[in-house]
Amino acid sequence: MQRYYPVIRVLSLVICMFGLTMLLPLALSWATQDGAESAFDEAVVLTVGTGLGLWYATRREKRDLTIRDGFLMVALVWTVLPVYAALPLVLQLGASFTDAYFEAVSGLTTTGATVFEGLDAVPVSINFWRCQLVWLGGMGLIVLAVAILPLLGIGGRQMFKAETPGPMKDSKMTPRMAETAKGLWLVYTLISIGCILGYRWAGMSWLDAIMHMFSTMGLGGFSSHDASFGFFDSPTIEAVSIAFMLIAGCNFATHYIVLSGRSLRPYVTDPEAGSFLLVTLGSVVAIAVFLYEHEVYPSFVDALRFSAFNVVSIATTTGYANTDYALWPMFAPLWMLFLSSFATSAGSTGGGIKMIRAIVLYKQVYRELTRAMHPNAVHPIKIGSEVVPPNILFAVLAFGFMYMVCIVSMTLALSFSGLEIITAFSAVVASINNTGPGLGEVGPANNFSGLSDFQTWVCTFAMLLGRLEIFTLLVVMTPAFWRK
Repeated sequence: MQRYYPVIRVLSLVICMFGLTMLLPLALSWATQDGAESAFDEAVVLTVGTGLGLWYATRREKRDLTIRDGFLMVALVWTVLPVYAALPLVLQLGASFTDAYFEAVSGLTTTGATVFEGLDAVPVSINFWRCQLVWLGGMGLIVLAVAILPLLGIGGRQMFKAETPGPMKDSKMTPRMAETAKGLWLVYTLISIGCILGYRWAGMSWLDAIMHMFSTMGLGGFSSHDASFGFFDSPTIEAVSIAFMLIAGCNFATHYIVLSGRSLRPYVTDPEAGSFLLVTLGSVVAIAVFLYEHEVYPSFVDALRFSAFNVVSIATTTGYANTDYALWPMFAPLWMLFLSSFATSAGSTGGGIKMIRAIVLYKQVYRELTRAMHPNAVHPIKIGSEVVPPNILFAVLAFGFMYMVCIVSMTLALSFSGLEIITAFSAVVASINNTGPGLGEVGPANNFSGLSDFQTWVCTFAMLLGRLEIFTLLVVMTPAFWRK
């Protein structure tokens, strides 16, 4: 057990930092007198107190983290922090632990699925906390820890490698990992401020602007209103949201390079950005035409408005809605759910397998078709001007296989528990892609409150799998990981 003390020591500091983030909704609760002050008081004391206790018990363990420690650390952060994040929901709303933990995981994994109803009547600080969780989880608390913990003498490189998705694992924007993390958070914060100002300009109140900025930048979809963006019924607000959802769906490393180099060229050379925008915006136009031809809306302008907002929202795995798109002809919501599986870029706050993996898988299929016709042809897979090495290709193929296995197995588990197949399948897809709403009983006009405890835990596990890109969590669950 003692060999895990360095991991627990780092975890204790992350827990302390997480407890301090509760001070913001606590201050809001005191300012608005919404009745949730005592819930946040107790949550802060319990969270920070636990963190300090663990730190004191392991304070002398200061060795650097190994690769194995990094995987364990990430898995612990994303499974333990929701316990503390759930405290205000249990203490103030009287939610069961299952529901509160689901809500907290949904926030931190930027899924945006909810089990709560009557959000307009919930204390404003509780809604603020829910949305703040999405913003914190969007860039990853691990990345924040990497920027701060080195100041306390703790190396964070292995934590960063275990947390960051896609090609960022093998590259650095700056020579030091702490500088990389700070650069990411700086860009994230600057764009977030722009999003607040955009929402405020479009007509939101300051509080609504901040809360919806949290869930827009984190691509998490939590709202302070049951009707989500249908509450505002404003094309201007929806346009601002679309713009920032598209920004958040791109690689933040690319945003960083653009801002630091003061050049837009990195967007052109980014192998994902063009495909992401082409697929997403092309789908917006195609579904708008589809809805207009099926006379869902009386004019093409209306069809384009509702298509643009909802398609971008689901494709970027945000999960906002301004209408019940489950009532559209089935092709449209199914295509949107399919887009959520791959559209966003690696290094974004979105979910799914990421566009870069989809591109590699497509090129591998094309290469196999070419080989069938020309067995002796040499046809390397390239991303930009770089040849994809075999180990990366095999990793992508393995990821794609496990992604499908997880969807099928958890869909079968939900179906076995009595859930009808459309609801079961869409709930799993929406959870593992960190999208939020699915179809059927978990559609945009409903939520996940109708699920049993078992079904809720299956979806919770799916959200964690998706946020940690499957292997980061599964590797910790293998017997080989725990052998000395």
